[in-house]
Amino acid sequence: MSEMILQAQGLCKSYGKKPVLYNVDLKIDKGDIYGLVGKNGAGKTTLMRIMTGLQVPTAGTIEYGFDRRRLGSVGALVELPSIYANKSAYENMKFQYLNLGLPADGSIHDILRLVGLDNTGNKKAGKFSLGMRQRLGIAIAMVGDPEVLILDEPINGLDPQGIIGIRDLLLKLNREKGITIIISSHILSELSKLATRFAFIDDGRIIRECSAYDIENAGEKLMIISADRPSDLSVVLNTKGYRSETVSNPDKVTIHGEVDITDVVLLARDEGIKITDLKTVETDLEDFYVGIVGGNRNAAASQI
Repeated sequence: MSEMILQAQGLCKSYGKKPVLYNVDLKIDKGDIYGLVGKNGAGKTTLMRIMTGLQVPTAGTIEYGFDRRRLGSVGALVELPSIYANKSAYENMKFQYLNLGLPADGSIHDILRLVGLDNTGNKKAGKFSLGMRQRLGIAIAMVGDPEVLILDEPINGLDPQGIIGIRDLLLKLNREKGITIIISSHILSELSKLATRFAFIDDGRIIRECSAYDIENAGEKLMIISADRPSDLSVVLNTKGYRSETVSNPDKVTIHGEVDITDVVLLARDEGIKITDLKTVETDLEDFYVGIVGGNRNAAASQI
């Protein structure tokens, strides 16, 4: 049985009369890389600030599977890294050690080496690239040997090389150090290369949780067929074992999955159905995300 490291039940948050989170329930297990996926303004940052203790929920509870009172047990990089621009990476780390009441020992160099900033010397953090500043923010969050790292949009604004660098670093921290990571992003395609479990958040609600397996198999091949009798063609295809429908577009037939084009054409010919056009398309992860969020909105609208 998986060991729980963080669990939220019925979390709600309002700013004045404006609700931001609605009855959020989630459970994160030790060793997870847990991806929070949602557009800007969906409630990701507010949820993460509650997880870190930076904000108090209006209602609901949050439980930790470790001693939350220990300073450094939760490392966080929420919004922009809090760094001193006129200080070196080492000096920034030293300040965090002092903040947590820890001796500034050789472990500073160990963490900087881990995040790839051990050779920056006296270079001021204000002169760092965005990717280097993100790495320094993660290094600061690592002070105190945290049980869990909470990272809000750590790849936002990075170039492709910077994204790869942060991704490799987080995988290393998870696999080699055993750190549970909670990471948010509005870019599902990037999180899919990193996270082991996912929660989709929209308008302050968790609308779906799924595994890495679900995401890996989210894409789908479709064949779209134009025919003079689409409903009849769909019936014929379904009797032959294909998954077809005319629901999304009554003038066309959509077949899900792998398709033998020759077989489809011959089936239509034998029934006297004229095919005027066909094409094959593939859905991707972004389509999957839009489908989840769009489905949530459509469901809500149908209840009004």
